[in-house]
Amino acid sequence: MSIVNLVTDSAVALAEKRSKRLGRSIYSGRSRVAIERNFMAFKSSTWIVVLSGFVEPLFYLLSFGFGIGRLIGGVTDGSGHPVSYAAYIAPALLATSAMNGAIYDSTWNVFFKMHFAKLYETMLATSLGPLDVAMGEIGWALLRGLVYAIGFIIVMAPLGLIPSWWALLAIPGAVLIAFGFASFGMAITSYLKTFHHMQWINFVMLPMFLFSGTFYPLSIYPTWIQWLIEALPLWHAIQIERSFMLGTVSAGIFGHLIYFVVMIVLGLIFTTRRLTTLFIR
Repeated sequence: MSIVNLVTDSAVALAEKRSKRLGRSIYSGRSRVAIERNFMAFKSSTWIVVLSGFVEPLFYLLSFGFGIGRLIGGVTDGSGHPVSYAAYIAPALLATSAMNGAIYDSTWNVFFKMHFAKLYETMLATSLGPLDVAMGEIGWALLRGLVYAIGFIIVMAPLGLIPSWWALLAIPGAVLIAFGFASFGMAITSYLKTFHHMQWINFVMLPMFLFSGTFYPLSIYPTWIQWLIEALPLWHAIQIERSFMLGTVSAGIFGHLIYFVVMIVLGLIFTTRRLTTLFIR
């Protein structure tokens, strides 16, 4: 039997198995295939592209935390205990690192695959469903966010910026953060048409990074601005990582975690529907 016949028989078998599943029109249970495809493509890419999203927060930590931080005193954690300025901003930069890893893969890479490589049209012509594609792409972005978070923790440890064993939970916290940004990032990217539209993502991310409590507490702002910032996802991400890294965990952290769970669910729903609308006739 030829290879073509084997491939055809395999595709037919998968299609028949999928036809009996609940939700078979959108999900076949094979999202790992999209992740495997991304891994094979990654092996031929340059390491500079991957490293770029990690070093930016690291440079901020070294320049602000150990540069300007020497001129700043009176910084406290969420419980009123004094901490160094570097220890205060490091969790926020960890959250930013997880966000960067997820956003870069779920926006620019997805945009290229969708509009230039036409990859999703090809994938959806197979047994894969829209949710398989969404989960595969988001899962890959999540892995990148996880690698950034682990790398950042490794850098923080010898610098003495991990005062609590709660910090071990900062890594799964970073995974949740990456998942939220990746799912929402892919959903938004599916509506963008040109590279000029992609600049809107940077237009939103930069001020969110600068003003979400990364370098100073929100108490310096008027109340109405505080409410606005508290609606942004990066502020919730920073509160999660700061609570874990500084060991100031309280019941309030569940509100921030729920925020990201809702963000993930909404992102997956919108991405799946959008891919279905665009590529399935």
